[in-house]
Amino acid sequence: MTRRFVTALAVLFASSLAAPTIGRAQTFKTEKFDIKGDGGTDYVAVEAATGRVFVSRGAHMMVVEGATGKVLGDIPNTPGVHGAGIATKAGHGFTTNGGDDTVTMFDLKTLAVIKQIHVGNGLDGIMYDEPDDLIILTRHSRPIGLVTALDPRSGDIVGNAELEDNGPEGAAADGKGHIFVNNEGKSTIQVIDVKTWKATASWPLAPCEGPTGIAYDKASNRIFSGCSNTSVVVDASSGKIVATIKNGTRVDALGYDPSKKLIFIPNGGEGNVTVVHQDSPDKYTTVATVPTFAGAKTICVDPATHNAYLFQPERGPAPAPAPGAAPPAPGGRGGRGPQGPIVAAWFIAIRQ
Repeated sequence: MTRRFVTALAVLFASSLAAPTIGRAQTFKTEKFDIKGDGGTDYVAVEAATGRVFVSRGAHMMVVEGATGKVLGDIPNTPGVHGAGIATKAGHGFTTNGGDDTVTMFDLKTLAVIKQIHVGNGLDGIMYDEPDDLIILTRHSRPIGLVTALDPRSGDIVGNAELEDNGPEGAAADGKGHIFVNNEGKSTIQVIDVKTWKATASWPLAPCEGPTGIAYDKASNRIFSGCSNTSVVVDASSGKIVATIKNGTRVDALGYDPSKKLIFIPNGGEGNVTVVHQDSPDKYTTVATVPTFAGAKTICVDPATHNAYLFQPERGPAPAPAPGAAPPAPGGRGGRGPQGPIVAAWFIAIRQ
């Protein structure tokens, strides 16, 4: 079959490299490239030191050059992979494999697997807590959710914290010994003390419902929680909601560029990204709504290049049901019917 050049790397170019004028709309350009490959997707992660992007593909992890969309490598045997945590100083990367309750530890230079770490059930989100030098895992464990910390050099488990919700999503660290965790089911943020591994506070996030993506801004001491329809900004000292942001639906991550003061909220339902500028700690202005691709709901931002990245496979028509068979289950969360083959794989980047 003739190779098809598809816009699968959506690269959003800011109209200026300077910080945006407060309240001023920005223009973004998008490009798309087909990186091909099998498997669905969940989180994407970027290594700022090299510009490589790690793309979850169901049972393996693709590694893509952010600048060009070129596929650089692949990490196999990551069943039910959700995401990657990148510890550049330690020279190691980690993936959360929900399919077999393990974390894959790999070498960042060669991408060779070092070992499989058996952690336990419910593995989902993952991030590198640079100030505390920890790999942080969020786990949809039963009967109660957990935050688990790994030593990025050895891969040893060094901490576990129990949560009030069995559906924790994103986590962010403030560099002061606290980890903030979004609880999707209860719509709260819990604060974890990394010395005691105990939850010290629980903050309600209404009008946010089902918070997923999260980021922390050190300069303003603010937390950004990504939610469908309405995202929120939280004072990290008090837990008070100081601002709300209108965005789209099916949000599953959130990206932040601290030097540009831009928040990127991916709306999988609408197939676009809401870009918001932090005018001041408690004031936020939407500067663009950038078209991407329906279903693209996770995102990451490279603080070195100021590029943001998304990924979403494109599927062809679903197969016809067998004669006399019952109709397929309706689409939507928890009830998707048969899906067609992947015909393109959209790697999505946002360049400023």
